[in-house]
Amino acid sequence: MYVLIGGGGLIGLSLAHRLVELGHTVAVIDIDPVACRYAREQVGVMAFVGSAVSTEVLLESGIGKADSVVAALRSDALNLAMVTLAKHYGAPHIVTRMRHRDFAEPLRIVGANHIVSTVDLAVSTMVNAIEYPQVESMMHFEQGQIEVLKLAIPENCYVAGRSVAEIALDSRFPTGSLIIGYQAHVHENLIIPNGSTVLEPGSTVLIVTKPGSLHQVIDFIEGCK
Repeated sequence: MYVLIGGGGLIGLSLAHRLVELGHTVAVIDIDPVACRYAREQVGVMAFVGSAVSTEVLLESGIGKADSVVAALRSDALNLAMVTLAKHYGAPHIVTRMRHRDFAEPLRIVGANHIVSTVDLAVSTMVNAIEYPQVESMMHFEQGQIEVLKLAIPENCYVAGRSVAEIALDSRFPTGSLIIGYQAHVHENLIIPNGSTVLEPGSTVLIVTKPGSLHQVIDFIEGCK
């Protein structure tokens, strides 16, 4: 996949590095020659010096053949302009960074497929870390209507040694919640469990639930025998 990233700042270059690790072909556009040199020499991607909202630079960087375009520029106004141009040049998939919520609707109107609010994401992550310190990670879907949390199975908790089917039938397990992933050990692959999968102490589970059931799920999983 060819991914074109507008912006060679911390987010743009970090994203480029991760995409290269995943095997994608990546190009970065930035007005700073130093950032572009770093992108080429340290990250191992193509880099174009210039403005990511310049039609000449976008065409030179191959926007017409990009599978995904990412707008990670320093301001929402610039990201809005880049999304507009990417849509104009037929980019099939456009992702943009957003700082202020006022830009959410304009970005959607001009063609952004995914809008990542850096402020909202940081705040949500910090709130989760404060409210749920035992949760290893948490993801939000459908504008916060669904949560996916990663929880470790303590040594002497109620669910240790029980199967997924037994847990699902337990009246104390919150309605509408579902165990969708199981990792027996940190060095083993995550699997999709079935009813006979037994949750062993020290393993990790992925659970999908509603925001209002988070505390119930955590209390149920961590409850002592």
